[in-house]
Amino acid sequence: MLNRRRSSSAQNGRATWLSSVGLVCQGNFGPRHCQREPTPQSAFVATSSSASAWFDKEINIQKTCRQNRKLYASARHVCVAMTTIRCEIKRGSASCNVIMSRKVVRTSKFRHVFGQAVKADQCYDDIRISQMTWDSNFCSVNPKFVAMIVDASGGGAFIVLPLSKTGRIDMSQPTVCGHTGPVLDIEFCPHNDNIIASGSEDCSVMIWEIPEGGLISPLKDPVVKLDGHSKRVGILSWHPTAHNVLMSAGCDNVVILWNVARGESVVRIDSVHTDLIYSACWNRNGSQILTACKDKKLRVFDPRKGTVISEKDKAHEGSRPIRAVFVSDGKILTTGFSRMSERQVALWDPNNFGEPLTLQELDTSSGVLLPFFDPDTGGDSSIRYFEVTDEAPYVHYLSMYSSKESQKGMGYMPKRGLEVNKCEIARFYKLHERKCEPIVMTVPRKSDLFQEDLYPDTIGPEPSVEADDWFGGKDGEPILISLKDGFVATTKNKEFKVIKSLMATTSSSSNNRQSDSGEVQALQNEVKELREIVEQLTKRVSQLESK
Repeated sequence: MLNRRRSSSAQNGRATWLSSVGLVCQGNFGPRHCQREPTPQSAFVATSSSASAWFDKEINIQKTCRQNRKLYASARHVCVAMTTIRCEIKRGSASCNVIMSRKVVRTSKFRHVFGQAVKADQCYDDIRISQMTWDSNFCSVNPKFVAMIVDASGGGAFIVLPLSKTGRIDMSQPTVCGHTGPVLDIEFCPHNDNIIASGSEDCSVMIWEIPEGGLISPLKDPVVKLDGHSKRVGILSWHPTAHNVLMSAGCDNVVILWNVARGESVVRIDSVHTDLIYSACWNRNGSQILTACKDKKLRVFDPRKGTVISEKDKAHEGSRPIRAVFVSDGKILTTGFSRMSERQVALWDPNNFGEPLTLQELDTSSGVLLPFFDPDTGGDSSIRYFEVTDEAPYVHYLSMYSSKESQKGMGYMPKRGLEVNKCEIARFYKLHERKCEPIVMTVPRKSDLFQEDLYPDTIGPEPSVEADDWFGGKDGEPILISLKDGFVATTKNKEFKVIKSLMATTSSSSNNRQSDSGEVQALQNEVKELREIVEQLTKRVSQLESK
């Protein structure tokens, strides 16, 4: 491959030509072959700055496309993957400098990570995934269960299956079906694998307790019902370290922090966001909240005060949805679109929101990118894998898994649910139209021993602070566990305790946190009377039917 272009600058009446010659070697396994096209595997380029450097008799460089991949320069062979050759001619005298450089490809332990879908018998088939037009994951996973939002008539529902229950799912499989409107988001509690929260178009948030072994009958009654939003609730996120603290965001542009055990809203952020909230998440220890809004602003909040710490206007110029997550050292990773509808990934320092640390354009697909971040390691049909480092250019593309079918949603397994003996560093649960397909991301290693560099201590299920203490101002760092022997629950799931008052299910409104006892008594009497009337009418109908 020989490319030549003439520079627009000329100095001392001498024109300068820029030429380049390069060989590219592709493939990681088996015999290597040289091609004429550049590829991301490894590339070699030799540059020259002269009027006729590559045609001068004094310098003779031959290209050889064979297995040893060598260039011969003046009877000296140089390995393609290691060497850069700079040749220049100044006023008739030629010189050739050979610069040895071994750092061509950036060193990374995740360089050879690859994704692979499991076999068909390990998928979850014949599931009617929800067709709602909402930018949500539609799926949540933990080491016990996988939950997926499904289509349901007469309300909203989602299905919860034990991980081992693969294959074809029967149509009569019980669902969680207590909402009166379609379910928009679900998320398992990080401190109790049997607790899951759901948000719906009926403007409510419900907390459910899944029995051991999964559902054997439809689950209609939640443990707690949280009422406080005036429009549909589309975003849910549990606090990473505090027990029984849940964040919800709705189409009313309001963010609410709940004390789930008490069934009450403690913090309500309702005067900051001027438009629809696209995403909301916690940082590693839950001391800050990050939101991305339709007004193209990123905002970092103090969650207990509800005040804005910092904000960035127009993180991405496009009008399509923006997603944002906290990554290592408090930095922020965003996904969005440019003015030309090109999908972008950017990394920001919230202490200096002026310019992004790095911004990469990926492609022109229309699907919204869903970012998932692993703090330990760093309408589309593909999964791109990046590594985030502390040095420029900060975000490094590693590999991509692609398939023929686009995904409706995606679940992400916590680190403690992976198979460490197979060097599995991530597992996604890809939702198709009628099935859920696990996709395993693996770093190939020859040794069968535990790979400590791949599996540093990770966040465990034990909370470090209770809800009342956290709302009182106490922060707690994540409690880490080792995966050397695989994750084993040394303690039972953190018990989910609800402070029950007069009814089994607690319903709370942010506007009426303290109800008058007389009003409550009157409502109870009214409910009792209505039940008696219903029973009388039921008996009357039975008598008429018998005649």
